[in-house]
Amino acid sequence: MVPSRPYLMRALHDWIVDSGCTPHLLVDAEHPDLEVPDSARKDGQVVLNVSPGAVRDLVMDNELVTFVARFGGVSRGVSVPVSAIKAIYARENGRGMVFPEEEGLEQAEPGNTGSRSGDDDDDNPGRPRLRVVK
Repeated sequence: MVPSRPYLMRALHDWIVDSGCTPHLLVDAEHPDLEVPDSARKDGQVVLNVSPGAVRDLVMDNELVTFVARFGGVSRGVSVPVSAIKAIYARENGRGMVFPEEEGLEQAEPGNTGSRSGDDDDDNPGRPRLRVVK
């Protein structure tokens, strides 16, 4: 199956906007294919406001999220690989979704859940975990 992350991301973006909130993407700033101004990178992360009023030409496809936004008053093109997106959430209330670290979870073979150290839930070690992002 194809990865579910881009489909979930688009659906959550629509849900957040339809709810009258401001969608934000939490992105891994160290991803090699990420194209954002250096001023947007802080503590290994980038937080991007992707509301209709903040960006132009927003395209969310299965591989990339692209748009034009203003940084320090200057319009800049932004390109974010979907694999670099850690979460999408509403700025106002933090509701949204944190995506699993390993994209390969969707493509794991039956019975092959892998091993993760430090897991408190030994019953289902391959199960993704959600964290609150504010």
